[in-house]
Amino acid sequence: QVQLVESGGGLVQPGGSLRLSCAASGMIFSINVWGWYRQTPGKQRELVAAITGSGRTNYAASVEGRFTISRDKDKNTVYLQVNSVKSEDTAVYYCNARSIWAAGPVDYWGEGTLVVVSS
Repeated sequence: QVQLVESGGGLVQPGGSLRLSCAASGMIFSINVWGWYRQTPGKQRELVAAITGSGRTNYAASVEGRFTISRDKDKNTVYLQVNSVKSEDTAVYYCNARSIWAAGPVDYWGEGTLVVVSS
């Protein structure tokens, strides 16, 4: 099992920045990919950014160049630096940890942290 706890959400003005954190505990060694997803009411959860164990990253087109995912292995924490925020970035952001097994992937989720972009 892996436990994930997000923090860092809140109210931010358009054009502003914040950093989301995801503290992980448990069987972290089993995790192959770390990611941040977001969800708004009535919509499916969407991938925002992901980072592999080797440090390879990928981003949704809508956040490319504005968001940065990183991981501090010593602190067992994954970050999402969010810059130049837009109103459409308002969402609940979820941390995800994925273990890839022969039988299929296993996903772990945090409870989410709300980001509201508003002036």
